[in-house]
Amino acid sequence: MRLNITAAVTLLANLASAGVAMPRQGSGNRLVFAHYMVGLTSGQSQDQWQKDITEAKSAGIDGFALNIGSQDSWNAQQLQLAYDTASSNGFSLFLSFDMAASSWTVDQVVSLVNQYKGAGSQLKVNGKPFVSTFEGPSWSDNWASVRSATGDIFLVPDWSSLGAQGVGGKLSQIDGAFNWGAWPNANQYTIDTGNDQAYKSTLQGKPYMMGVSPYFYTDLPQYNKNWYSSSDSLWYDRWKQVLDIQPEYIEIITWNDYGESSYINDPIAAQIVSGAETYVNGFGHSAFRFVLPYFISAYKAGNANVDLPSEGAVAWYRTTPAAVCGDGGTVWGQGGSASAASGTKDVISIIVLSNSPKDITVAIGGSSQTVSASSSVGKASFYQVSFSGKTGAVTITIDGKSTTGPEITNNCPSTGHVNFNSVAIQV
Repeated sequence: MRLNITAAVTLLANLASAGVAMPRQGSGNRLVFAHYMVGLTSGQSQDQWQKDITEAKSAGIDGFALNIGSQDSWNAQQLQLAYDTASSNGFSLFLSFDMAASSWTVDQVVSLVNQYKGAGSQLKVNGKPFVSTFEGPSWSDNWASVRSATGDIFLVPDWSSLGAQGVGGKLSQIDGAFNWGAWPNANQYTIDTGNDQAYKSTLQGKPYMMGVSPYFYTDLPQYNKNWYSSSDSLWYDRWKQVLDIQPEYIEIITWNDYGESSYINDPIAAQIVSGAETYVNGFGHSAFRFVLPYFISAYKAGNANVDLPSEGAVAWYRTTPAAVCGDGGTVWGQGGSASAASGTKDVISIIVLSNSPKDITVAIGGSSQTVSASSSVGKASFYQVSFSGKTGAVTITIDGKSTTGPEITNNCPSTGHVNFNSVAIQV
């Protein structure tokens, strides 16, 4: 039914006053979120929430998935700051209950959903507050009680530990599913879309939320975590796959999980888990966001030939060879046994956004070379340059515009083993 202008404005005003988040318009209302670790935000200021939301919006991200643990005493303060700040910025939020790191009662979940379901920034689908999880399939029978006590929810959990087929066995309990599998498996250098296709098939038309991540490396003995997932081409590969899969939703993993090297914001010292500072400090990842406005626009349009917001590039690389010294016990992929050094190449990886294909120049110390793209999708092209046997500052030049990043050295880090994290720079 066609509405006149006055009626349309009135309808939008009524929806806003009812607390219904108005999603960005796109083909099928596709939306992109970033996984945000509230568990790291003790004492965080409103200014930091504002900074994060402003930067996320400028990258084309529609909202944050607020990962929360039941044990964190700062949840009440930080969630209120988040929802209030997001509401004043036209940004969406939803609760993602961490059920791997903490235990939840039905009453706790119901209380939080009811508290924030009316917030202007609460993401709603079909009038229901969007809710997600990190794991928790054993909690699945409790969601019926949550639905009853909250007036219903739109539940899109991550139950990746079950696999796609296992999630399909609980299809009647969910409204969609989130696949946390955003990295290659152990002993695999690249990721394919087999798992994504399996989820889409098992969901039988219900929404699929696809996990996308730039990187993964963790070395936290106190949590028995020490692995690297191959990430030399991951950021490019996964966005190219997004354009093939066309999921209903995307969740970028993560905004601020420094301990797992998957972050795309500027590290905040107070939020870096003890032990992770040795591989996070000096290794900025915010440049990964440069390609997001283009890839997100292409995803929402269902067409890689969309207008390019700006030309330029992101490059990422480790600052030492993978075999410069010992691997510190880091294995190749979660559950793997081979050395992480086998799962990465000594390369500088580059995504260039350009309206026309072009060669670029990469200089390492005094050695410079011109390289061509090895792959492209739409207006994004991927390049890799070996730094084997080379040391010095890294300079990327595109159409006369250059950026110089940290030096590559043959010095073993002060930890006595290789840092498998990368630094990202923007041209």
